[in-house]
Formats: sequence, C-alpha cells, structure tokens
Amino acid sequence: MENQKYPIGIQDFAKLREENYVYVDKTKYIYQMLQGAYYFLSRPRRFGKSLLVNTLYYLFEGRKDLFKGLWIEEKIEWKKHPVIKIDFTLLDYDKLGLENSIKETLFLTAKKYQIEIENITIKSIFNELIIKLSKIEKVVILIDEYDKPIGDYLEKGKIELAIENRDILKNFYSTLKGLDSHIRFFFLTGITKFAKVSIFSDLNNLDDLSLHPDFGELLGYTQTELEFYFPEKLKEIASNLNLSYADFSQEVKLWYNGYNFLGKEKVYNPFSMLRFLSNRRFANFWFETGTPSLLINLLQKKRTFNVDNIVIGDDLIGSFSLENINQVTLLYQTGYLTIKEDLGEGYVLTYPNLEVKKSMFRYLLNGFSYVSEAYSVVYYIEQSLLKRDFELLKQQLNVLFGSIPGDIFEKELESYYHAIIFLTFQLLGYKMQAEVRTSKGRIDAVLEYNNAVFLFEFKVNKTPEIALKQIKDREYFQKYLQPNKEIYLLGVNCYEKEIKEILHEKYQ
Repeated sequence: MENQKYPIGIQDFAKLREENYVYVDKTKYIYQMLQGAYYFLSRPRRFGKSLLVNTLYYLFEGRKDLFKGLWIEEKIEWKKHPVIKIDFTLLDYDKLGLENSIKETLFLTAKKYQIEIENITIKSIFNELIIKLSKIEKVVILIDEYDKPIGDYLEKGKIELAIENRDILKNFYSTLKGLDSHIRFFFLTGITKFAKVSIFSDLNNLDDLSLHPDFGELLGYTQTELEFYFPEKLKEIASNLNLSYADFSQEVKLWYNGYNFLGKEKVYNPFSMLRFLSNRRFANFWFETGTPSLLINLLQKKRTFNVDNIVIGDDLIGSFSLENINQVTLLYQTGYLTIKEDLGEGYVLTYPNLEVKKSMFRYLLNGFSYVSEAYSVVYYIEQSLLKRDFELLKQQLNVLFGSIPGDIFEKELESYYHAIIFLTFQLLGYKMQAEVRTSKGRIDAVLEYNNAVFLFEFKVNKTPEIALKQIKDREYFQKYLQPNKEIYLLGVNCYEKEIKEILHEKYQ
C-alpha cells in the first residue's frame, strides 16, 4: 500500500490493471447494468466516465484476465462481442467537421472487424455497420462524452455551431430505432442531458442512471471505499499535517466529499481525491482543469452571485436547452451544485464541498470585479478585519470596485456593491449573508467571524452617518446580542464606483 500508484488522468482500464494502478472496484454496479441494455449516464467532468466506458469495452471484448480479483470476475459468462466505441474527446471535429470525424471512427471500426462499408452518410454507415457486425455477435455500442461537440462551441459562444452539431447527433442516433435485435448493450455518457425535444427524442428507450438510487455510487469514491483503498496514505497525510485522524477525516470530507446523486451515500470527486493523495495538501484541484467561463459570463449577465440553496423543479434538473439556457440547470449538470434535499417534485441545490465553493467564489469575484486575480486583495481584506482596520478595508474594496467598467457599474449600481462585498467575504470562508431580514427591516449585509459580528448598511450618494443611524434606530443588532461577542456597526457611503467613507461604531 505504501507505493500505491494513483491513476490520475488514466482512462485506459487495461493500462491501469496491467501497470498496477489503484482501481476502486465498481464492477458490482457494472454487473447490475448488464441485466439491461440501454443506458445514459450524466456526471460532471473528471468523474470517471471515460474509465467506466473503457472498462465496459474490455469486458465486452472478453478480457477476463484484466478483471482478475475483481467482484465481477466469476459472476458473468465472458463472451466476446463486437464493440463500436466512439469517444468524442478524441474526435477532431474542429478540423474535420463533426460528420467527417464520426465517419472516420466508424470506418476504423469496420476495418478492425474486416467489414466493407458501402454507404456514405453517417446515419447509413452506422446502420450498415451495426447490422453487419451483429452477424458475428450482438453489437455493443459505447459512446463517451456525447455532448462535447455541443458544449465546446457553446463555451466559445458559437451557439449556431452548437445547434448544428446537436442536430447532426440527433440524426445520427435516430439510426438505432428498430435495431434492437442487433444490439446487446448501448451506453451513452455526457455532462449535460439535452432536452427531449432534441437528441433524446430518438433515444427514448434509454434508462437514465444519472439519479437512479441503485447507481448513485457508480462513479466517485464513497467514504468506505476511500478508507479501504487508501488507509495508509490517509494516516500518513494526517500525521504530516499534525491532525488527529478524526479531525483530518472531517477536513477531507469538508473539502472533497458531498456529491449527491440520490444513492445511499455522498461521493468524492475521484480526480480531486487522487490529486489530494498525491500532493498531500488541501487545494482546488478540480477547478484547475477547466475555467467555467460560460457559467461565469451567464451569472454575470444575470447579476447572480449567490447560488447556494436554490430550489429547482425535477423537469429542469434533468434536461438542458440550447435555445433557453437555464443557469441553475447548467450549474447542477456541470458539477458546481449538487442535491442537498429531495423535495419529491424538485430539489434544493447547494455547493458540494469547500473545493468547489471557494473556487466558484474566486471566479465570480474575478468576473464581477474585472480584476484578473482578486485573491491577493482578499488577503488584505482579511487582515483589515483581523486588525479592525476599516480604513484598510475601504482601500482594498475600492481596488475591486475601481476595475469595473463605468458603463456597467452605473447600470447595475447597487447590485454590484452587494455582489462584490458578498463574494469577497464568502471567499474568505466567513459566514456572510446579504439582505438579512429582522423584525424592523432588512440589513444589507451581515458578516460573522470568530467572536465578532459586522453589520453593514450601504448608502449610495448618502452620508455614512445616515446609514449608521438606520442600523441603530432599527436595532438590527438585537438578534446578534450574545455574551463575549463583539458587534460592529458599519455605515458605508458609496459614490461613483468608490466607497468614500466607512463610519464604524462598536456596540459591545
């Protein structure tokens, strides 16, 4: 166990097994899948979808040797099937076009099985290939990251190309209708599930495993799996960090656990966990692999900065429309939010863990403030609060406000003040609430940290004395009165992209 090899980025099951990398055995779930035939699975990026597809590929290739010692080894008949495997992450559709890149893959598969193809369109080639291969044995079709040719162009703002590729794929998959007798197994993975009126209208026989309670732990690591496969490494890191194992386990859960796909347990993102075990430090590993520019732009456009504890209907969580992008659906399907509570006909969504939450706030703050790296400013803001130096607090907040283009700021004046303040303090890990209701009104912002509470009242083009007076007259502090807790009242005067003055008063 001491010299474990972590399969970071390895998606080839054969390489993983032959070169003795750690494999968290998920074959019990695969066995359950083999009892059916047509499946779809949506999971966020870096969650192990490609490794699962590759594992199925070798299973249907009859490679029992690769499954030695795994749960499924003696549970199935090892029968070889012809496999059509399309990995959209490997297709050069940017250069060749989507249709030509799919054709290239189909022709390579035909060549592997020594089949001559006579047709020329992707739909007819696919149809011909399936029928001819089924004469050998029933066909297995594995399609990985089906939505990548759509998502890539959507991310780049090329909506027309995204729609064009969606329509190409819809036509391509329509081939499968009427071919049930030729197909043993069909599995499609992706990040997003596009609305049934598009691609999935011709794949209405798919069993969607995305929120199936029996498959909630199909990908990702459960707490039990983590402790079973990596016990010595976990103890070693806890010791190096001078933490008790109990405290260390709680910190690991806080940072990386929390994804809920309605199974029996929440799961860890496997990529983040493997990187953590390898690097032996708490950091934002998942976010390093991709910047959510589409999401940030969408949230900026709609002036949305607080996306925690959002309620969404079950009709929206499971489908995604290119013509009418729902930001909450996108946040969920791409892994930035997960299910906190199942309401029956809807869900409460929340950030899955600290890794995602801190990274999301960081990107949002950069986006809203137009500062390329706002985190250094945030550090000095933390120092200002620790020292109760409200002049330094004003200066650093003005660094963030100062970079916002004037025309945008003037149009969205108050929302920008609230967004910047909220995101800054959330990024610091403080308990920050915006527009908190009391019996006598609504406080603009409340910040709780250690033994102190900071009550903010913002006034645009009005004096800080007026803001401070409002806090006192309406007794906003009443609900926070506790022994040994300091309370600071802060009246803030905002004017033309700048905090002009912060007037503070210590209540107790």
